Amino acid sequence: MAMLEGIRIVDLTTVIFGPYATQMLADLGAEVIKVEAPGLGDISRYLGTGIPDPTMGSIHLTVNRGKRSIALDLKKPDDATVLRDLIAGADVFFHNVRGKAIERLGFDYAGCKALKPDIIYVHGTGFGQDGPYADLQAYDDVIQAASGTTSLLPRVDGDPRPRYFPSLIADKIAGQFGAQAILAALVHKLRTGEGQAVEVPMFECFSAFMLTEHLRDATLDPAIGPAGYPRQLDPTRQPFPSADGYLAIVPYTPDSTARLMGLLGSEALLASPDYEAAKATGQHMQLIYSEIARKTPAKTTSEWLDLFAANDIPAMAVRDLEDIRDDPHFIATDFFHRREHPDVGGFFEMRPPVKYGAAAPRDLGFAPRIDGDGAAIRAQLAAAKE
Repeated sequence: MAMLEGIRIVDLTTVIFGPYATQMLADLGAEVIKVEAPGLGDISRYLGTGIPDPTMGSIHLTVNRGKRSIALDLKKPDDATVLRDLIAGADVFFHNVRGKAIERLGFDYAGCKALKPDIIYVHGTGFGQDGPYADLQAYDDVIQAASGTTSLLPRVDGDPRPRYFPSLIADKIAGQFGAQAILAALVHKLRTGEGQAVEVPMFECFSAFMLTEHLRDATLDPAIGPAGYPRQLDPTRQPFPSADGYLAIVPYTPDSTARLMGLLGSEALLASPDYEAAKATGQHMQLIYSEIARKTPAKTTSEWLDLFAANDIPAMAVRDLEDIRDDPHFIATDFFHRREHPDVGGFFEMRPPVKYGAAAPRDLGFAPRIDGDGAAIRAQLAAAKE
């Protein structure tokens, strides 16, 4: 039996934040009914190349896997009735429509609670709805900028231009919070029988994630130092060159640092006056990283990794994004599992990374076409009314 079998989620979210959250719950066995606009559907369908169908893009195959799709125009009374019927039979209703717009459609919390008193009503917002940014639009770039994240790379390399991380990191982190919020609300409902309204704001979620370490000494009142975690912002903390590539090496503890310096033939550094002086002010890792970078070109990546593994030094080869599917660990664990989508053909599915002892691995559902399950869902709703 799947972990969330029997849980129904009506998903009116778009792009990445919401679909990523519900994808994780679909992986656990929840029935996720994806409600999309007729015609073009969710924009996440077009993220990545879809061949031959542009509505079945490569990212859609991941973030919407295991879901059912129904197309509804909520401005049309008949389609709005279908959504009301879906909510009346659901455990969770999740949307990322701005508050005033969803209220005009009649699907605010009060309206949905009238349909299902114990509904878990989850609103994915850009910003907390009790603050001055409540009505602003939010995308990943906006949240990276507003959270201070775009100021991190300048602190590392000295280039003053603010820059984005090359990832939809804010969307995905908010999605993780969204999945967590739904699971917590489901546990609460199982214990008490109560539904509730849940707000998942991107700005606050991502800021909490990034500032866990980067608020640093500004956490205290009064602050005893600047924001920013020095170890992460050290410009010398970068992958180290080898004779044929690069590798990551992490001398994290005093013991592993001493062993690493011994393997590099650099024991003298740890006893030097410069090192002792830098250590007294917390600046010693720059000397360590610089010394590693000076010594690692002497051997190949493979030679270093063999030596480090034998001496319990954390290290890995730097792998290019294009080569990630060739990683021997991923091959051994079948992490990139090849499947045949009935509409798209062959594709690689990343297996859910968490393993549960009480639930056997299972084949996951495929990402749906727009309204691919619409007729069946409507028929089920009609049968339930008879």
